[in-house]
Amino acid sequence: MIVSLVISVAVISLISVFLALLMVVADATIGNYGIVKVDINDGTRELEVKGGMPLLSTLTSQGVFIPSACGGRGSCGLCKVQVISGVGDYLPTELPFISKEEQALNIRLSCQIKVKQNIAIKIPEELFNVRQYKTTVERIRDLTHDIKEVTLRLAPGETITPKAGQYIQFVVPEYGDLDESVYRAYSVASPPDDNTRVELEIRLVPNGICTTYVHTILKEGDEVTINGPYGDFYVRDTDRPMICIAGGSGMAPIKSILLDLKNKGSKRKVTYFFGARSRRDLFLLDEMFALEKELENFTFVPALSEPKEEDKWEGEVGLITDVVRRLSGDAANSEAYLCGSPGMIDACIAVLTELHMPEEHIYYDKF
Repeated sequence: MIVSLVISVAVISLISVFLALLMVVADATIGNYGIVKVDINDGTRELEVKGGMPLLSTLTSQGVFIPSACGGRGSCGLCKVQVISGVGDYLPTELPFISKEEQALNIRLSCQIKVKQNIAIKIPEELFNVRQYKTTVERIRDLTHDIKEVTLRLAPGETITPKAGQYIQFVVPEYGDLDESVYRAYSVASPPDDNTRVELEIRLVPNGICTTYVHTILKEGDEVTINGPYGDFYVRDTDRPMICIAGGSGMAPIKSILLDLKNKGSKRKVTYFFGARSRRDLFLLDEMFALEKELENFTFVPALSEPKEEDKWEGEVGLITDVVRRLSGDAANSEAYLCGSPGMIDACIAVLTELHMPEEHIYYDKF
């Protein structure tokens, strides 16, 4: 009985070793696609790369940065490119993020397709202006019990010029059980004219790869790699009154937008609704109320959905959507800028359209 068991274990071990060797051989032969070409925008840029890697990481390694909030794990749907030739059928992991109209144009998730042969793609021209930067953590401060403000200073002589409302990607290095660096997207909270710094507001998410790193490991003086800027969330050049709505770390892009309006001497009417659960979730109140005196025609409206007795709150109470509905009136001639969770954004869009705001005048950044 014991002899048979030993023989069985030995056989299983030999089979396991054989299969492992087979996988190594397969990776070195079947998986060896050699050098392949990536044609971008009809020859605007041509790359020669080693085949076999996902398109997203292949482009990143060549200094072409495609936005991706999930770090290439196929869960955010942001890393879209138009593929002209060189890939097979859609993968099941892509389809939830690709509309019928996009399928007709062969829009693909670059993190889900591998470069196995020559490939031709099209990307927005502005992505050629995205750069990678080495920064130093200048300051970390607590804004709330679960939100930290992280200020990054660029290397001497370097500048970055995002539009107010855009975001960067934060490169998280290997730590703990993380065996490879990953990218996470964060909106820039500082105004564009402060072009040697990048200020971020990062909320702790349970088990979040980047947020855990920032809240438990990152310290002042550390080096951080970022790339950007990205995004089409920015103020449109109109005279319409603006309704801004945010919650939590959604404060970041709205703060950048407001500071930019102040610095430009804007006279547009702006109302900013900021929703939180209780007083401990509010932050930057002094800065926002000071901005009411510095930015002409600006009104700040914080609201608590579940104020505690000890909060002694005398401001607006209720879901932020209810507060917006109660205080905004007809919004047919206004436009909105929203930043928050998908559920909050969808609820705000419903309220704003109820107030007669055209959907094409509603701009948002979901996270």
